[in-house]
Amino acid sequence: DVQLVESGGGSVPAGRSLRLSCVASGNTWGGYCMAWFRQAPGKGREAVAAFHIISRIAYYDDSLKARFTVSRDSAKNTLDLQMNSLKPEDTAIYYCAATSGRCDGRWTVATAFAYWGRGTQVTVS
Repeated sequence: DVQLVESGGGSVPAGRSLRLSCVASGNTWGGYCMAWFRQAPGKGREAVAAFHIISRIAYYDDSLKARFTVSRDSAKNTLDLQMNSLKPEDTAIYYCAATSGRCDGRWTVATAFAYWGRGTQVTVS
């Protein structure tokens, strides 16, 4: 099985930056496409960014790509999300997810991901 643990969340004023990390452990062969999703209270789950471990191609939501950057740290076995110029509308629980196979064409679909972390809270005032 694959275990995912997010960290790096917190409460910050608008304009600040946060860097989230997702540590993957267990049988990491089970997920080649890794992604970040977020969900605000009472709202649907939103795909933020994704990264394919094999091809090393990154994917972004168009509305976020100017401020967010996803990267893979192979040595630490983490998927990181650098979030700059944070806005109050970025407030949400941020989840790390992983699935086997490709990212292209399905990374925005939450149901395509078999493995999920518990999430880390990001609050922007």
